[in-house]
Amino acid sequence: MKAATTAYVEPFLLTRSRVTDYLELTKPRVAVLVLFTVAAGALLAARGALDLWVLVHVLCGTALVAAGASALNQLLERHTDALMRRTENRPLPSGRLQPLEVLVFGSLLGIAGTAYLAVLARPAAALVAAATFLSYVFLYTPLKRKTTLNTLVGAVPGALPPVIGWTAVRGSIDAEVVVLFLIVFLWQVPHFLAIAWIYREDYARAGLQMLPTLEGGAGITGRQMVSYCLALIPVSLAPAGLSAAGPLYVAGAVVLGLAFLAAAAGFARTHSVGRARRVLRASLVYLPVLLALLLVDGALR
Repeated sequence: MKAATTAYVEPFLLTRSRVTDYLELTKPRVAVLVLFTVAAGALLAARGALDLWVLVHVLCGTALVAAGASALNQLLERHTDALMRRTENRPLPSGRLQPLEVLVFGSLLGIAGTAYLAVLARPAAALVAAATFLSYVFLYTPLKRKTTLNTLVGAVPGALPPVIGWTAVRGSIDAEVVVLFLIVFLWQVPHFLAIAWIYREDYARAGLQMLPTLEGGAGITGRQMVSYCLALIPVSLAPAGLSAAGPLYVAGAVVLGLAFLAAAAGFARTHSVGRARRVLRASLVYLPVLLALLLVDGALR
């Protein structure tokens, strides 16, 4: 009986290396960008009068939800992760963690984060966070094996974090945050297509349905990148039309949008890993700088 109990409990015991593995499950680098957009949504909603504790609570709650979603994503993708070089050493495919403990870990984080937001932020923020969690884990993740439309589906939960921040402050969804959602949604498509191109051989090996893995996928990928970058420029200027931004933001949005578009057009002309990396780098500059400009512009007006 004692041996059986030890065997059951052992997977849940913590050591330093296992803590590191649990941390890896949460995808901390991805979480940083997610939390930045949450903070941007909250700060924009507050218009300079944000209660610091509201910001702390929405960031903590969202961090828990994002960590849980990332853990369950890796649980569902453990078999495909084992087939890709860049993910084969993750805690689950490598065998360092077991599915049951990751299921418990991810589920508890998601539930705790949603409850935290409902009690210490606003119920509206908790609802948006729950929608983000459920759509990412149970819609986007399984669709990656079925259709290339998974990128568009995944862009929805990816664009909801600023809405979480906004609703934590306002308790409602307004025109300004719809525009913010659309900016992040459109930004994600060239961003993730660039990643998919760089790792297209890995994705093909794992049987994941990404545009770059299709026959003729290079041309389609390039056209999609350019199309979404083109759409992003006028949408990024919408805050000015809503009187939520001024000339500083408009000038910056135009420059950033054209630079992002130029990187995408470069890939559309020459389908190479180097060009895809330029698109990726441009995307990683574009979003945080655009949101920072929006915040600074608002503070100066």
